[in-house]
Amino acid sequence: MSITSAATLATLHGTGPRRITDLAVIEGVTQPAMTVLVRVMEESGLVERKGDPSDKRVTLVCLTEAGASYVRTRRQAGVDAFARLIDELADDEVEALVAALPALAHLAELESQDREGPKR
Repeated sequence: MSITSAATLATLHGTGPRRITDLAVIEGVTQPAMTVLVRVMEESGLVERKGDPSDKRVTLVCLTEAGASYVRTRRQAGVDAFARLIDELADDEVEALVAALPALAHLAELESQDREGPKR
């Protein structure tokens, strides 16, 4: 799976259903490229298109249960990999990481706000 595909799935997981145009802006690709990407992920069963209940002219891209499961599995694999690596660090290095956690949490919050992109 491409980085853009994985990032798009993560965006949908974090922000909920989005328009293709919004996803294109958030992921930094053209609308036609995002349309193709969504079609491929749709054929793979990771996303589906649904009408927007608030505007019948709009189609939203939604994460399927298979797509949500994929995102959760990838995230857990990342957590497991970091846990294994942290186990290899010296105690003072672990303490330095713990001290940095508030700053890292703030960075994650800022990144999440950036990924939300334009509102529907």
